[in-house]
Parts: sequence; C-alpha cells; structure tokens
Amino acid sequence: MMYRYMKFAMAAILMLFFCNCGAKAPLQTENDGTVPRLSVNGTSLVDEQGNKVLLRGVSYGWHNWWPRFYNPQTVAVFADEWNCNVVRVAMGVEPEGGYLYSPDNAVKLVTSVADAAIEKGIYVIIDWHSHGLQEDAAKRFFAGMARRYKGVPNVIYEIFNEPVDDSWKEVKAYSESVIKTIRAIDSQALILVGSPHWDQDLHLVAADPIRGFENLMYTLHFYAGTHKKELRNRADFAISENIPIFISECAGMNADGNGPVDYNSWTQWRIWMEKRGLSFVVWSVTDKDESCSMLLPDASSTGPWEESCLNEWGVFVKNMFTCQ
Repeated sequence: MMYRYMKFAMAAILMLFFCNCGAKAPLQTENDGTVPRLSVNGTSLVDEQGNKVLLRGVSYGWHNWWPRFYNPQTVAVFADEWNCNVVRVAMGVEPEGGYLYSPDNAVKLVTSVADAAIEKGIYVIIDWHSHGLQEDAAKRFFAGMARRYKGVPNVIYEIFNEPVDDSWKEVKAYSESVIKTIRAIDSQALILVGSPHWDQDLHLVAADPIRGFENLMYTLHFYAGTHKKELRNRADFAISENIPIFISECAGMNADGNGPVDYNSWTQWRIWMEKRGLSFVVWSVTDKDESCSMLLPDASSTGPWEESCLNEWGVFVKNMFTCQ
C-alpha cells in the first residue's frame, strides 16, 4: 500500500511541475471541424502562418482487439475532457481480425473515429499498425483513405507503424511507393514514416532520408522504462541532420507495455520533448491487464470515465493533458 501511495505521490509532483513549467499548451481548435493545415518547415510542424504547432493526444489500441472503443463518443471525451488535439487509430493489419482478414470492418472502425475527430475539430492519425511490409495492401488502403479525406487538414497518415526486421533500404522503398500513392490523390497531407527496429533507427534515416516529397516526418517510439538517454541522443543526431521527428507512440513503462511506470525516466523524456517542440501521442486506449492500458475492464465503451475506471497510467495521462 505504501509503494502504491508513493507512486501516486510522485505522479502528482510531476503533474504540478509540468503544469507550472511554462510548456506551450496544445493547439486549441474550434469544434466545427476547422483546423489549421499543417506542414513541415525544417524540423518543425507549423500552421498556415508558420507558427510552430504541438500535437498531443492518445492512441487507440489495435482495432481488431479493442473495437469497442472505436466510436465517436470516445473521441468527444478525449477532445472535450482530456484536452487532446489529436487521436491515433491503430488499425491492425496482420493479426486475426485485422485489415488483411476483414478490410471492410477495419475501414468502418477507422473512419468512425476519423470522422468524429474531424467533426470535433481535432487531428487524427490513421496508422497502418503493422510490423512487416505489406506494400500492395497498404497502397490500396491509403488510396481509399486519401480519396475519402482529400483536402481535409485534420487527417495525418502514418504509413508503417513499427518496422521490425526490415532494413531501412526496404522500408524506404516501401515508404516511397506508398507516399507516391497518397500524393497522386492528395498533394498536401502530412505523412509519417517509420524506421527499422520499432522506429528506433533514426540515424539510418539521417544518413539516407527520403527525398523529393514535402510534408514528411519520421516517427520515434519510446517506452520510458526501457529507453533512455541513448535513444534521445540518436534522435538529437537526426534532428541535427534536419530530420523532422514526430513521436506517434510513447508511454512510461517497459517496451512490452507492462511493468511499473518509470516516472523519473518519463520526466526526462517529457522535458526533452518540450525543449525540442516535439508532438507526441501516448499509448494506449485499451483495457488489457497491463500497465500501458489506460482503461480498466469495467470501463464503459463510450465514456466518459471516472477515475475509478482508469488505471494508474490513465489517471496520469488525463491529468497531464488537462493541466496544461
């Protein structure tokens, strides 16, 4: 009991620190669906006037395992109560029930969240949540998404969640092919590109970036219990080489999504992100029995959720966003 109390006390201290540290608040938007169109300027994400923009929000879990949260009501909770200005839909690809098995259901769930985000006036990342190359299927999917959302500034495309065993040469060739597919339909949409080994190898990207396309950023994923200064140094090197970074998935525990929340390491990551003006999305809107799941099994599918329906990480994340 004392250990649990101390963990929550540490979380409260960190919330107080960040509520008073002068960090720039998330971009506020009107609930009429209108948001600034985003673009990449150097290593920064900017609006139409060239002002730097920070996106902060939450990522839904794999759609094939947690479809119950993929609805407009949860989007409204995150936008209105959690102060998120972006949500990420993690569309599972290879596992049973994923896009390769049931594409119509996958598209239905993804677009239900995306349409709701547009209506609420926040951004949405449509994430091809895969760990291996599925180029033909990805091109079909993103062509459909680009046709549906052509010219809609709310929509961001993450074209490869976490490459694992593929080389940067392979991931780069895949990414260029998918980017061409999207750009043939929508010339302006922001596109997020992954890198090998769970979006860790940004040094490889820095040595050989994709050229010939605008409005690209490269994703970095970290779990504070596992990843420390070495990964931040690698990201700093990429930034020094003019590689724009977007943290599309992160959390405070170990890389397997479980274990205790490492508040000290999370604080170091948070300070680092704030200093560099990096957008970040937190994992995950799920109810699995692991520490990265923000919700408990008895949580409603639609929200809103009292703190008794949130786990330790869920309480921390909600407070982190609402105190800004």
